[in-house]
Amino acid sequence: MREGSLEAPVRHPLDWQNPDFYDEAKLDAEMRRVFDICHGCRRCFNLCDSFPRLFDLVDNAGPGEMHDVKSEDFRQVVDACTLCDMCFMTKCPYVPPHEWALDFPHLILRARAVDAKTRGVPFAVRQLVETDRNGKLAGLVAPLANWASDTGNTLTRPVMEKVAGLHQEAHLPKFHGHTLVRRASDTPVEINRDAPAYAKRKAVLYATCFANYNNPSIGMAARAVLAKLGVEVEVAYPGCCGMPQLEQGELERVSRNAATVAGGLESWIDRGYDVVALIPSCALMLKLEWPLLVPKDAPHRAQVEKLSQATFDLSEFVVDIAKRHGLPEGMEPVPGGVAMHLACHARAQNMGAKSAEMLRLIPQADVKVIERCSGHGGSWGVLKENFPTALKVGRPVANQAVKAGKRYVSSECPLAGMHIMQGIERLDGEAAAPENLHPIEIFARAYGITV
Repeated sequence: MREGSLEAPVRHPLDWQNPDFYDEAKLDAEMRRVFDICHGCRRCFNLCDSFPRLFDLVDNAGPGEMHDVKSEDFRQVVDACTLCDMCFMTKCPYVPPHEWALDFPHLILRARAVDAKTRGVPFAVRQLVETDRNGKLAGLVAPLANWASDTGNTLTRPVMEKVAGLHQEAHLPKFHGHTLVRRASDTPVEINRDAPAYAKRKAVLYATCFANYNNPSIGMAARAVLAKLGVEVEVAYPGCCGMPQLEQGELERVSRNAATVAGGLESWIDRGYDVVALIPSCALMLKLEWPLLVPKDAPHRAQVEKLSQATFDLSEFVVDIAKRHGLPEGMEPVPGGVAMHLACHARAQNMGAKSAEMLRLIPQADVKVIERCSGHGGSWGVLKENFPTALKVGRPVANQAVKAGKRYVSSECPLAGMHIMQGIERLDGEAAAPENLHPIEIFARAYGITV
């Protein structure tokens, strides 16, 4: 056996329909096996709070080390994981095809699935991750919802912390009644016939729940940029990808979401459209997580596989257009430079630093790349018990962003970008805070596009 693995990581399907998957004794044995290896290796000590908690747990257990750790104490390790996948993708030398076959994130996912099946997802968390329902309802009263969720609202935020478990200092996404799908329908876009890619590429933007309900400007900027590049572009949103439910271990629910979305996008693929996901977490689900999770005999399995092969991350697609066909003229420099945070779920797609590559297509580009987890972890980072840890984990990113001295701070994950800005606010210093924009919005500015 070699020390470590030299081959590319390989992920095995999640056998969540097997009764053994939910056997708590077998889960405990696997957690002890994996945690013992992690404790002896420690390469992941600086990725998130799960590993320091694990190492302290074993170090303080007694002479028997892992043998002396109580199984109930594993929960603190499970609770701290944001499922960022960085341990699997960038650090662990023992991932498959190594014979030890460590997949720490999917082990945590299994533990949460067992928890969800045996004890249920807490009511407040279950309501928080109902993104489609919440987006539709909050959109009907968007001004009121945004007033209530503002961190400066000392009337409502303490109540939300007590009732919903949302930390009263955590910034929450705003809601829009005029969704991305509606805006795209109401606003025609003209395709640039002079672009090198004209009549060669077609794309349907998978709106994602976040861009549809919380930040439509990302989608509108993406739509305008692709039209400028000569791409025939449409917008569709069959439903949420299920990442919020995946984080809670609701695997059957995620499989149902996959059926809805894959079924809703299949006709676009059949007509020659590429599927472009606006948020990296959603692209990761469509490309990689669903094929590992949807059973081989599921009725929607073929649709999921077809969608996986047709899906691009947004910045990946723009770079692909530039490489295959070229870009139209008219791009101008964007002064001030960009501190570009590479979102963990973009890195987990194993496609390279496409957001930075995209921004470097801009003339006189000044891009400082930050490769470290922001600490937010989707719905994880806004919870009362997690927000202080999320800030701690993200503090090095905030520090790097400030030291870069750029005009813009950008992340492919808008939640990460918002969280980084909160970290910057808490740093000592008198320098003006940078502007937070999604990379596609910066790219749009280079073409003189504002949305």
